[in-house]
Amino acid sequence: MESVIPIADLQAIYSVAAVDKALEDGTAARNDGLKSWYDRMRELGGSRYIIKPSTTAALNELYDASPNFQDVIDDLKKYLALAISGNEAVQFTPVLLLGEPGLGKTYFAKRLAALLGTGFEFVSMNSMTAGWILSGASAQWTNARPGMVAQTLIRGEYANPIMVLDEVDKAGGDHRYDPMGALYGLLERDTAVHFRDEFIDVDMDASHILWVATANNESAIPEPILNRMNVYLIERPDADGSRRIALSVYQGILDQHHWQFPMEPAENVLAKLADIPPRDMRKLLLDAFGNARLAGRDHLVPDDIDLTKLCGRRAKLGF
Repeated sequence: MESVIPIADLQAIYSVAAVDKALEDGTAARNDGLKSWYDRMRELGGSRYIIKPSTTAALNELYDASPNFQDVIDDLKKYLALAISGNEAVQFTPVLLLGEPGLGKTYFAKRLAALLGTGFEFVSMNSMTAGWILSGASAQWTNARPGMVAQTLIRGEYANPIMVLDEVDKAGGDHRYDPMGALYGLLERDTAVHFRDEFIDVDMDASHILWVATANNESAIPEPILNRMNVYLIERPDADGSRRIALSVYQGILDQHHWQFPMEPAENVLAKLADIPPRDMRKLLLDAFGNARLAGRDHLVPDDIDLTKLCGRRAKLGF
């Protein structure tokens, strides 16, 4: 992995004075949960780190880790180049990664956040049935709380985290509480700068959030949402691409540990890994490393990779 040092400045996200004023409101006096959040906002202050890229090389390793995302990476490097030229935080048009399950879409987003040096937040839209999950529910409701956007900006360190909306095409529920409703404003920088969570009820600058959505089928996504995004059709990696993904996942695991395994496995091990969906590689590799150590070996053999742990999904996905 290349050594890339991101540059951090401070960015105002909300006004502590506005929080103080909200605390004087009767709603906060009657709602201990809301008062607790206001107290936390005052304690943490209204500014968060905003990460600026130092080089476009930050994304180079993604070409090997996610070779079937080349078009996405190419475009993101253009945004990085512009940010560097203006000494600015990276901004890019919200991204929609479209393709069948198991292609490594979420893995790609996590790696992108790590390489940019900013935060990462994951929102499963599959279980979302109401817009308040993102934008909060009124403090007048019992058990109300802030939405994911406000929670991320308040509790997190960064003004520009990557927020992944996983399976955005699966969001459902009562049309009166449209789970997509909050996105119409959040995906537009001009309106996101004055984002107001229903629970917190204080203006927050959510315009620096970097949005990455995943979906299997774009037909279930409202046209106005699609129009706010750059849509990329992600294909299955070819044989060489699958091998490169497998090697990247293998080496990524070893980089996080002090295990005495070679930095490149035997070719027959890579060949078996390359036939596994990218999202399952890490799980099976961790299991394989354990199998090897229990057998007293410091290298993997194909039999260490137990495909039965895929629970039948391998055949279903066609890998």
